[in-house]
Amino acid sequence: MNIMSDIVPIVFSIVIGGIIGLEREYQLKSAGLRTMILVTLGSCMFTMLSLSLGEVGSPDRIAANIITGIGFVGAGVIFKEDNRVSGLTTAVTIWICAALGMTIGAEYYKEAIIGSVSVVLLLIIFKYIQNVIDRITTRYTYQISLPYEDGVIEKYENIFKEHHLKSTRGKQTRSGEKYTVIWRVQGALKNHEICTKILFNDTAIDEFKF
Repeated sequence: MNIMSDIVPIVFSIVIGGIIGLEREYQLKSAGLRTMILVTLGSCMFTMLSLSLGEVGSPDRIAANIITGIGFVGAGVIFKEDNRVSGLTTAVTIWICAALGMTIGAEYYKEAIIGSVSVVLLLIIFKYIQNVIDRITTRYTYQISLPYEDGVIEKYENIFKEHHLKSTRGKQTRSGEKYTVIWRVQGALKNHEICTKILFNDTAIDEFKF
C-alpha cells in the first residue's frame, strides 16, 4: 500500500505535466513536453520528500526551496531580441507546473485537477483572445536608418498618423551620414501591415526593422 501511495502522485504529476507540455509543444515554445513533465514531476517528488523528511512542525523546509529553484529555470526561457521580450508566458507556465507538482505531492488531487484544467483553458482560450486584441491594437518598435536631412522625423511621423498609428519617438543616433531613429508605434494590425509595406518600399530608407 505504501508503494502504491507513492506511485499514484508520481504518475499523476507526469500526466498533468504532459497535458500542459503538449500545449506548449504545439505552440513551438522553447519549454515543451519534456520540460513541463520534469518540472511537475520534480516538484511533486521534492514535496513528497519534504513531507517525509521534514521535522515535526516544519514539513515544508524542502518544498519552500522549490519556489526559489524554479525561478532560475523560468528565467532561462525569458530573452530579449529586436527590442522585444519573449518567453514570459512559458516562464509563468513552468512556475505554475511547479505549483501543480507541489499540490499533487501533498495529495491535494482535486485542487490539482481544477488547477491544471484552468491552466490549459487559459493557455488555449486566451491565445485566441490575445490574437483578437492584437488585431485591434498592437505595439511594434520601428527602427529606421537613412541619410539625415531636415524634416525627416516629421515625414515618417506623418506617415504613421495617416495610417491611424500612434507613435512615440525613442532613441536617435547619428553615425556619419547614417541617421537612425526608433519609434514605438501602436495601432491596429492591418494598419501596421499597410504602413510597413510602404516603409519597405521607401527607397530613401537604408535599413528598416520592426
